[in-house]
Amino acid sequence: MISLVEFPADDPERAKAFWSAVLSVRLDDRTSDEGQGWQTHGDGASLGVHPRGTGPGDRVSLPYFEIDDMSGALERVRANGGEVIHPGERWAVCRDSEGSPFGLAANTAPGATPT
Repeated sequence: MISLVEFPADDPERAKAFWSAVLSVRLDDRTSDEGQGWQTHGDGASLGVHPRGTGPGDRVSLPYFEIDDMSGALERVRANGGEVIHPGERWAVCRDSEGSPFGLAANTAPGATPT
């Protein structure tokens, strides 16, 4: 299930205004647990905007898929021809077998344990 779609921005204020107007959503400051930038909060998938950087998740838009077992998911990425670009306990950035980037987000619902 998609949990977040993340867009990097050269001009974050312009990007926030664009997505807010196009999708009629509010982008709030992120909490320290959510990282740098702004995102929607509520039911369903979130939309995020952050300043463009040089890291693997900072240059292109990324869909983040929520998973329950991060280490198991990263093993499956590698075993099926993908690449783990930036491993992490809570978030990871990967490429699929065709080179397309995507993110994984550990389920942090009550009772879930990020691995």
